Amino acid sequence: MFLSYGVDYLLKETYIYIDAGYLSIISKHFGKGVYIPFRINKLAFSLAKAQGLWCTNVYYYIAPPFQSEPPKPEETLRKSKYDKFVSKLRMIPNFYVREGRCQKVDGGYHQKGVDTLITMDLMDVVAQRKINKIIIVTCDTDFVPILKKVMESGVEVILYYYNDYVRGSKFSMSNHIQTACNRYVLLEEEMFTGSV
Repeated sequence: MFLSYGVDYLLKETYIYIDAGYLSIISKHFGKGVYIPFRINKLAFSLAKAQGLWCTNVYYYIAPPFQSEPPKPEETLRKSKYDKFVSKLRMIPNFYVREGRCQKVDGGYHQKGVDTLITMDLMDVVAQRKINKIIIVTCDTDFVPILKKVMESGVEVILYYYNDYVRGSKFSMSNHIQTACNRYVLLEEEMFTGSV
């Protein structure tokens, strides 16, 4: 999927950084409460191609489902499905799964460590200077400082995000993150349904 052949070899290379939790919420929104089935690597490739770029590396940030001590039967089943899903992703060439952890707080579940992993990988872009364009799929304004650092290093930042433009909704986002990228592109349902 990520090897460069023919005309595509002429496209500039890019790396794509995907916040899996965020992408999952968008998929469920477009599916009206049901996750839209799509291939993550195909979606990444399509997002890059739409920008005139060739995706060579995908970094996918996720956290395993929470497990009690000892795990409940439904937690064990969920973890088993997760492990199968992640093992398939790891078989894709140049697809890097970065795992945080899931923590239960006040009855809710929250990913921990994922933002730090994204920041560390973005710092590598600044340090290594192997590419001059990256794509990131997120809406978290916590990334503004590192994204500005990436831009200052001469790397173009392209942000894919979703916003329903409803004040106070789960997709309502600060325009602050748009100050930390060179281009921003609204994710659309067809991008998911076209990546099956």
